[in-house]
Amino acid sequence: MEEVDKISEYLDMGVEMAIGYAPGLLLAVATLFIGLWAISMFCRGVRAGFVKGGMEPSLQSFLMSMISIGLKVLLVISVASMVGIATTSFIAVLGAAGLAVGLALQGSLANFAGGVLILIFRPYKVGDFIDAGGVMGVVRRIEIFSTVLTTGDNKTIILPNGAVSNGAITNFSTQETRRVDIVFGIGYDDDLKKAKEVLKGLIEADERILKDPEPLIVVSNLGDSTVDITTRSWVNSADYWGVYFDLTENTKLAFDENDISIPYPQTDVHLYQQSS
Repeated sequence: MEEVDKISEYLDMGVEMAIGYAPGLLLAVATLFIGLWAISMFCRGVRAGFVKGGMEPSLQSFLMSMISIGLKVLLVISVASMVGIATTSFIAVLGAAGLAVGLALQGSLANFAGGVLILIFRPYKVGDFIDAGGVMGVVRRIEIFSTVLTTGDNKTIILPNGAVSNGAITNFSTQETRRVDIVFGIGYDDDLKKAKEVLKGLIEADERILKDPEPLIVVSNLGDSTVDITTRSWVNSADYWGVYFDLTENTKLAFDENDISIPYPQTDVHLYQQSS
């Protein structure tokens, strides 16, 4: 009989607790579903704004993930407090865990911060030819932690964004035109004016070299064994290396045809015979 009374007492306590907690529990469940729907709608609007603003796709995905996760964490904490769960200790645990993870991943966080800066300020974009971290190549991917380059000999190089964002970056693709500077050395006994005329003819014959700004051909140095002639020609960025290589080769052939020498380092040895 006592066991029946105890069971009845427990049932009554359970009913009372259910009646007492039911409104709060239902409100928490409703808040959870409505909150998730609101977060989804908000994220859609933010993503549409990012797309309209032309933000980098990699940065879009990262920021959307951070916004979604942050809002959902706040929602869960709010729902937990509605059903009577103490959230103070929960938040303290999250803070301690975040600090521990931050200390353990200092290098990764530096790369993460560098990736965010690169994606926001965009010193380069996919397809640009850059020199960064002592490496030159075409940018293939910009990720949150690293930048992926392909070199001229088709090697893939992965650069940590932390080092890239803190160092010098040379972007060869931002400007439409580039200047091709080449130095040619001729002998002191060669006809200087003739050499300059030969170079002028080669530059004028190359349609890839722009007329404005006007190409420059000047004597830039009187060396130990050469008279150095510097040519400065403006070309479209895509034509830079083609003009550089062709002008170098054509100049050598033209100098040979016009008996203009290109001196190379040599050593003269003088032998003196002592008189007996």
